Amino acid sequence: MAIFDRAIVRLLPAVPRPVVQKLSERYIAGPELKDARETVRRLNVEGKTATIDVLGEEITTEEEARAIAQAYRDVFASIDEAALDSNVSVKLTGLGLDLSYDLCRENLLEVVRTAAGYGNFVRIDMEDSSTTDDTLRLYRELREEGHDNLGVVFQARLRRTLGDIEGLADLRPSVRLCKGIYLEPVTIAFTEYEAIRANFLRCLDALLDAGCYVGIATHDEWLIGESLARVSRRGLGPLDYELQMLLGVRVERRDELVAEGHRLRVYVPFGEHWYRYSVRRLQENPAMAGTIARATAGRVLHLGSR
Repeated sequence: MAIFDRAIVRLLPAVPRPVVQKLSERYIAGPELKDARETVRRLNVEGKTATIDVLGEEITTEEEARAIAQAYRDVFASIDEAALDSNVSVKLTGLGLDLSYDLCRENLLEVVRTAAGYGNFVRIDMEDSSTTDDTLRLYRELREEGHDNLGVVFQARLRRTLGDIEGLADLRPSVRLCKGIYLEPVTIAFTEYEAIRANFLRCLDALLDAGCYVGIATHDEWLIGESLARVSRRGLGPLDYELQMLLGVRVERRDELVAEGHRLRVYVPFGEHWYRYSVRRLQENPAMAGTIARATAGRVLHLGSR
């Protein structure tokens, strides 16, 4: 089974997009804002909070980048209108970072100002290592200009992350800490499973010691346990941290954690630009790709035998 699962993942670049979309649909709310709004509404009823991501890593023009920024402004209006418990997460490449730093800065600033107008919050996602310096630079610039409704993400996979945490400690940033999904060279990233886990905990300790609010973003049960033990030892209350998980992953465990009294936020992506996000999610979880592929094949064979 594991060999089949890994084979499915290796073949993803050659798989037709409709098939990839079918394999990954559990990770994405849908193509439209109304899909994300309904997903968040259901999560809120279950006692969970959310962060909405407008998918847009495949943009190639200034017009597309500005359209993504407008989509985020629409998201904030929708969150407010429906009284949802949700903030947003933005990818800077979706706002034009690959095209122009200044364009991206302008778009990000508009999104952050819109969020502030609604009393809401923006999380800057961390992408691959080619964007790390610009991401941290933009975060610091906007925070130093007084935009406090802004957070950032650190990836435990990157060797530089502890140093980056120290470099931003004076801002006491609101941070999402995750393992990181981007495949990077061994010279700049930990590649062994246990090394990534160990650095995750080192980074978490550094963030908590600096007085940061941390979104502990992992589905790794061992890391969840170790992270909560650290939170408990520091005497932190349920409003001093949160757990974060992806839409479509470990649904039953999410319910258990909420029942135990932990604040839990679910990452809810939506939009037409779903392909790159879908491939990364499936590469991260070969077993899920294989399971869905087998189920899909089974339905096709069943229909064919009629």
